[in-house]
Amino acid sequence: MQFWESLEADVTLDPSPGAKLQPAARVPTEGEALDAYSRVVVDVAERVSPSVVKLEIERIPTPGSQRRRGAAEDAPGSGSGFAFTPDGYILTNSHVVTGGNKITVISRDGTRHVANVVGNDPHTDLAVVHVTGADIPPVALADDKLRVGQLVVAIGNPYGFECTVTAGVVSALGRSMRTGTGRLVEDVIQTDAALNPGNSGGPLVNARGEVVGVNTAMIRPAQGICFAIGMNTARFVALQLLREGHVRRSFVGVAAQTVPLLRKVVRYFDLGTDSAALVTDVDARGPAGRAGLQPGDLIVRFGSEWITGVDDLHRRLLPELAGRWVPMQVVRGKSLESLGIVPAAAAP
Repeated sequence: MQFWESLEADVTLDPSPGAKLQPAARVPTEGEALDAYSRVVVDVAERVSPSVVKLEIERIPTPGSQRRRGAAEDAPGSGSGFAFTPDGYILTNSHVVTGGNKITVISRDGTRHVANVVGNDPHTDLAVVHVTGADIPPVALADDKLRVGQLVVAIGNPYGFECTVTAGVVSALGRSMRTGTGRLVEDVIQTDAALNPGNSGGPLVNARGEVVGVNTAMIRPAQGICFAIGMNTARFVALQLLREGHVRRSFVGVAAQTVPLLRKVVRYFDLGTDSAALVTDVDARGPAGRAGLQPGDLIVRFGSEWITGVDDLHRRLLPELAGRWVPMQVVRGKSLESLGIVPAAAAP
């Protein structure tokens, strides 16, 4: 936005000796500032809206299944998405397309296209669908970092109202959000740009018309607290889905929960964490079973990093660890045990 730079100063500062200080550049009036804000939002809406689509999801009962009146899984749904390639690939939310037997993409001009799911990652609530023969222009994806207070625009189809535009600011950065699978998504954007059911999967856009996030959730009782998956996460997941149809991860085969550690335990073992992942169940045939992990073990270290809980363990199970030996430490009873584990590749 070049508005502020384009304002002409009423008077200038003469730096010569003895010169009197002159008033600074003229402060824009409230009307001028609002007019500049409006021009940015209008420009973004005009440029990005053609790339935003509505997704209609039809859930058709399979033969032999009993259709229950009012069952959520039988109800049609809708959401939003946006084209990010010129050949019909569309990014949206996983929860929008999950369970859909038929997915219809409706472009801004009302043209309808049947879409197929290319890949779905419930762990980050992102999915990619594809349509053929659709003339949907792709939107640009942002590369720069966001700042708190930065202007953002959300475009989507709340409650089925096509191409609805709302605007606000980035309220906070670095939030975490738990998806339906229980995994924690990091670096989530918090915004006060209004979102409603149907906005899910639509783009959150900066003042240059570049997508900075994928709108995904709001807190229903709250006012103006909404969330979007950051572009770094979305870009990584989208590329994985395009290449392989799923996101590669590793796993160790335990059920665990985050628990605080007694202060005397932390001091006795000289631990660098005051909480840990308590193992509640072990897959005897999985990596954890082969490594000798037992229910009741407290995982406090994985590789070279201290573990503060289950989410910390999930973050460290990177795809490149599959098949590699990794040292770990657990508190077992009154002793600190050192084990070695070989994570396995998670199934798609």
